[in-house]
Amino acid sequence: MSALDQLPSFTPGARTMLGDEVYGSLQQSILDGTFPPDARINAGELARHFAVSPTPVREALARLESDGLVEKLPLRGYRTTDLLDRRRLGELFELRLLLEPGTAASAAERRSASDVADLTKEVKAGRSAVGEDDAYRLLSQHDVRLHDLVFRSAQNETVRQAYARTHCHLHTFRLAYTGAYVTDTVDEHAAVAEAISAGDANAAADAMRTHIEHSRDRLMRVID
Repeated sequence: MSALDQLPSFTPGARTMLGDEVYGSLQQSILDGTFPPDARINAGELARHFAVSPTPVREALARLESDGLVEKLPLRGYRTTDLLDRRRLGELFELRLLLEPGTAASAAERRSASDVADLTKEVKAGRSAVGEDDAYRLLSQHDVRLHDLVFRSAQNETVRQAYARTHCHLHTFRLAYTGAYVTDTVDEHAAVAEAISAGDANAAADAMRTHIEHSRDRLMRVID
């Protein structure tokens, strides 16, 4: 069975949603390995599979290229990018250690009541995803939301956007799909959320630093 055969199909809806649906389907298929690294992607075949015009497929591929999940080959279409190697993974986690512990501390100092409620709700969502059939997809989405909530609570949009442009989560999820995303991750998220909710800046920074270091070590073991 080819990667294309494993892609979900859908009934085309409103034009404003069409590109997002194609993008979401392709992104998930790259993250979970349906499209492995260095796989060729044919835009025409995708358009036929999804029963859409070439335009939303081209839009989705352009977004995936911006994410760093595919690259365009001159006159040959697209290919999925390689997984991160040890050096590049280490660099991303160095960046996270520079940005996120301090951001968590700021979040503890600046969080609002709605931020606390959102963090608490998100930790519950992470715990409920454990053991589900599509746990990987649910937990990967939980991870993105949790870390973004921390950035939002810190009320520093410049740092939030700078971090988002690295697409760090997308690249680490491709590695984590091999089994590095464990329930410990949700427990670490809970520790961060609890410290922020309590307004304890030092504890929030320490909890975030511990979480990032543990995440790095889990993924390094996957690479090794």
